[in-house]
Amino acid sequence: MGDWKLNIFSQGNLRRSTTILAIGATVIGLTAPGAAAKAADGPAERAYQQIAALQDIKKSLTPAERKLDSRLAIELRKRTGQATGGALPALATGVPVSKSGTTEVEIRADKVGDELLGRLRGIGAGIRFPSPATGTVVVEAPLTALPTIAGWKDVTGVGLKHGAMTAHQTDPKAPPKTESKTEKTARIESALRAATAAAPKNRAVTAGQGAAVSEGDRTHAADTARTRFKVTGTGVKVCALSDGVDSLADSQASGDLPADLDVLPGQEGDGDEGTAMLEIIHDLAPNAKLGFATAYTSEASFAENVRALRFTAGCDIIVDDILYFHESPFQDGAIAQAVDAVTADGAYYFSSAGNEGNTIDGTSGNWEGDFADSGRGIGKFAGDAHDFDPGPGVQEFNPLSPGSASRIVTLWWADPLLASANDYDLYLINSLGNVTSFSQDVQDGDDDPWEILQAANSTGQRLAVVKFQGADRYLQLSALRGRFVDSADGALKGFSTPGVTRGHSAAVDAFSVAAAPAKDPLPFALETGDPANPAGPYPNVFTKQTLPERFTSDGPRRVFFNADGTPITPGNFSSTGGSVRAKPQITAADGVATTVAGFQPFYGTSAAAPHAAAIAALTLSGNPGLTNDDIRAALTGTALDLTPAGADNRTGSGVIRADLVLRNTGATPQPLVRAGTPVTTPTTGDGDPFLEPGEQATVSLPAENIGDGTATGVSVVVDSDSPLATITPRSRSYGSIAAGAAKSRDYTLKLAAGYPLGRPVRLSVRVTFAGTLSPTTGSVSVATGQPSTTVRNFAYTGAVLPIPDNDPTGVSATVDVTGVGYASSLTFSIDGTECTTATGATTVGVDHTFVGDLVGTLKAPDGRSATLFSRTGGGGNNLCQVVFDDAAAAPFSSALSTNAPFTGSWKPADPLNSLRLSPADGTWTLHVADRVGTDTGSIRAFSLHLTGYEPA
Repeated sequence: MGDWKLNIFSQGNLRRSTTILAIGATVIGLTAPGAAAKAADGPAERAYQQIAALQDIKKSLTPAERKLDSRLAIELRKRTGQATGGALPALATGVPVSKSGTTEVEIRADKVGDELLGRLRGIGAGIRFPSPATGTVVVEAPLTALPTIAGWKDVTGVGLKHGAMTAHQTDPKAPPKTESKTEKTARIESALRAATAAAPKNRAVTAGQGAAVSEGDRTHAADTARTRFKVTGTGVKVCALSDGVDSLADSQASGDLPADLDVLPGQEGDGDEGTAMLEIIHDLAPNAKLGFATAYTSEASFAENVRALRFTAGCDIIVDDILYFHESPFQDGAIAQAVDAVTADGAYYFSSAGNEGNTIDGTSGNWEGDFADSGRGIGKFAGDAHDFDPGPGVQEFNPLSPGSASRIVTLWWADPLLASANDYDLYLINSLGNVTSFSQDVQDGDDDPWEILQAANSTGQRLAVVKFQGADRYLQLSALRGRFVDSADGALKGFSTPGVTRGHSAAVDAFSVAAAPAKDPLPFALETGDPANPAGPYPNVFTKQTLPERFTSDGPRRVFFNADGTPITPGNFSSTGGSVRAKPQITAADGVATTVAGFQPFYGTSAAAPHAAAIAALTLSGNPGLTNDDIRAALTGTALDLTPAGADNRTGSGVIRADLVLRNTGATPQPLVRAGTPVTTPTTGDGDPFLEPGEQATVSLPAENIGDGTATGVSVVVDSDSPLATITPRSRSYGSIAAGAAKSRDYTLKLAAGYPLGRPVRLSVRVTFAGTLSPTTGSVSVATGQPSTTVRNFAYTGAVLPIPDNDPTGVSATVDVTGVGYASSLTFSIDGTECTTATGATTVGVDHTFVGDLVGTLKAPDGRSATLFSRTGGGGNNLCQVVFDDAAAAPFSSALSTNAPFTGSWKPADPLNSLRLSPADGTWTLHVADRVGTDTGSIRAFSLHLTGYEPA
């Protein structure tokens, strides 16, 4: 071990800015100010000299450079010729720089608002995601502009964009797949055409589930549970967060996903893991409503979307499969706090435990425990290297396996977020003693307690942790999906401990889900020399003999701080302090079928979590009054214990089975009755078919049972939103309604002579029936007035407006409407005089290459809005003479690249009728945002087409 004794140089009290590692690196040679020129005698001396060189550079940073991530600072110095030579021959900066010289960074500032965003745009930065709530903004900026940004007084830090990964288990030896935007679009559209052609056959064979059914439906006995208990997920909305839903239309065409799936506007994301997860949920709970939002934009966006799915979209169950590297193991950060908020509101949250391995299977790259001073201090200067050896020996290095090449490594210690004054550093060194990566930012009281780097693409690597200054703290060092193993020469022992699961999956009320194969074993080794992977029981069900996946992440999770940063055990930040959360809690299936390319089959805890969420949906559908605690008790109490005996930190309470859970909770088919669309027939007046002021009509209002059980004692109460519109009787009995049936009753609606011309009557409807899901409430609209035959057109006359590339803030154009009052019809057109696919065409309404990048929204004067199009249209160019009309036959979501230039009538993503509830007079706003990079364009010409009402 003596050859690997390490001395570390003092680095002074420099301001730390958050360090984030992104995939991709630049290897550089540097000479630091004052770096020693003496050649190294061996690996240890070489490592010392290189670390000293890095620290010399850091000591020389300007005040603005000190706000930069240290890798950004070195990359900038290298590019300006301030750092050359061979003092650091193998160092990778980890800074990905585009061909145009830009890089994505996260900026932390005192205030994130229009003024800061304007300054950023002024120096050439593209806005990717601003978050006023967290005081951060993700931008793509010229690398050379970063010192200017860091020099602004209101900017407190500039770091590389936080990275993330899903829990999809792929072959680590497989070469990364690269696909251009154009190639991806062509692949998806080809699959859509095939799915559309095969759809009738698929629906006939697997009604309600589609062309492919997850083997987890059988191994979890969900098929048995649906048949035995007659529950299907009715009355429950399950929503997923992942990378994206690129192939959503394909899965809908094949019948593997329902047509009414709800995606948050502009939150489709990129990728297809979300599509695959949703297919699993639909297979097990085919009548549950589904929703989606991407989790991949940024940490702040992920947290916002968690809240939006609950508080805006009304999701009862939420499931995700994402880990951000910046999620603390020791405190609930922004995402975990969002999870806490939705579970406190009654939602149920499921999350992948992760594929980072476990100590039982020897697949872990995690070490955590108290800092132990090696006694081999950092030479004659300040600093102490951590001793990984728990015994009498001393070992400052933890060696990585060959399969750990290119893995992300994080170091956390037990300090609160944005309040660390204890300074720990992280170094990656190869077998020759060369520093290949490092993270040695400064914690001086207002910084995060973490460091991050990426392992090199080589073997013989090892990690060292150094406490530069401050108090001893509990540490977590994780080589995510890597391993700590004995070095090839036997000189170093690999040390690992349980507990790699962290972040929002470890939130108090989140269900952290481990994985077990449903059918075939994982078809590749995680690392060379691994034992065979386990197989699942399909076509049989899970039993206590089931073996989990060897990659599934283990717990528990020790937490030291409350969400607000206050300590749980003040003064004790060691292995005896904080509180311990038992994670994961349950195990579910992976290795299952989907129709989604790249997920055939679908392995990883990414597949396990949606199985668990779907079983919870069946449980809640059969017993809607269950609380989070009830669901937790049912899932863990009926889980089949897997080896080792008892609840363990690899599989929790064991693998869950839907039949056992539903039997435990006493599931029964529940009725769910809601108001349908009314039919209006005037009974007085001038004899025309229109209900006008001073007239009355019969309103036939259906009650529809969309539940699994017969509804008895159905009663409906109806109220008008205006004293000038009276409806009688106020309540009516509907008796019993069988599942899937509807029944109507008649009401009389009378309008006063002074009722506003054309104003729709909004009827609030409350339906009660025998069952836990009672009552349901909603509103229906009754049209009034005789529509005019005169169409009024209101065209945009402003300047051409460039659409900012890959910027969610987008651009807005307005049109003023006058003299219409209430509108009887509304269509919206993107105009043009000559339609063409030419780039930059001036004769079209919206010129933009790759229309599939765009999200278009129309906002009415009363603030209501409707999405016209959202990331559809593929690679086609330009919108010209397009009419968005609720009555159109084809939705714009079905538009393909070959339809360009896009013309004719299309159904918008959201109905325009929802914008006619208030007078049309006022300012209307078209907002267009480009959500993907590279392609650009402008708003040029559009119009609103409105008809009013004839005088009564």
